[in-house]
Amino acid sequence: MIGPNLLLRAPEPADIDIIFRWENDMSIWHLGNTLTPYSKFAIEQFVFNTDNDIFASKQLRLMIDWHSAETATKTVGTIDLFDFDPHNKRAGIGILIDESTRRKGFALEALNLLITYCFKTLNLHQLYCNIEESNLESISLFNKAGFTSCAVKKEWLQRDGIWTDELMFQLINQGFGVRG
Repeated sequence: MIGPNLLLRAPEPADIDIIFRWENDMSIWHLGNTLTPYSKFAIEQFVFNTDNDIFASKQLRLMIDWHSAETATKTVGTIDLFDFDPHNKRAGIGILIDESTRRKGFALEALNLLITYCFKTLNLHQLYCNIEESNLESISLFNKAGFTSCAVKKEWLQRDGIWTDELMFQLINQGFGVRG
């Protein structure tokens, strides 16, 4: 999947170190409900054994590469589909942009590329995401991409002994057009 500035592609062995760094960044564990670190071996096994068959694994991870005439291609993030349900034609979506490359429009472009793929290629009816209520940047991102709030899960997440709400957003395929 190629956009004006980005390429979404399958993970390669060269991505193991950056995935290892992101998956073990404790400052963002609460965003994905991670509680324990990943070993480099586990990351290697994931990359080497992923066949990217979303129908078999019910998930898909793609790397987000920034391509520019001025610089070499740089991996700036990852975007995931999870809980893929082909019968009900829906999937969850999550995105991570490396802290060093945030606020450059990469997240919205990557999200729009994946939405197009989901609605036009996978023929999904809807996408959804779950966002902690205090994550205003993610809420803004998904709103810009056309997602709307559809539920509040009260006291759903616990961080540092404090309960917080999690918001659920969805995007229904109604004659799809890219947003943003």
